[in-house]
Amino acid sequence: MAPSVFTYKGCDTCRKATRWLTAKGIPFEEFPIRDQPPGAAMIRKMLVQQGGDLRRLFNTSGRDYRALGLKDKLPSVTEDAAIALLASNGNLIKRPFVLGEGVALLGFREGEWSAAFCP
Repeated sequence: MAPSVFTYKGCDTCRKATRWLTAKGIPFEEFPIRDQPPGAAMIRKMLVQQGGDLRRLFNTSGRDYRALGLKDKLPSVTEDAAIALLASNGNLIKRPFVLGEGVALLGFREGEWSAAFCP
């Protein structure tokens, strides 16, 4: 099954990532992260893959993250509340967000992607 890749069309990093996947001939299913953010189950799965570090899932340089004051609030937010927040607002999620069989990636670092997709 092809991995789910959540992207934002205005994001250069997301475009680089999807171009890289296409160039490598790796099939994927793309979703617009703002309109169709990953659900709570997917976010929980990613959280496990990220060692339980909630902060890694957040787009900390994003406008919504700053507007909500999450830098200061996040340490006291419960895991369930943070996951609900992420699932309801794709702007808060670090992108691209990639989840598939044996693949759980946030952001685009070519070396990490090569290791995950081309072992």
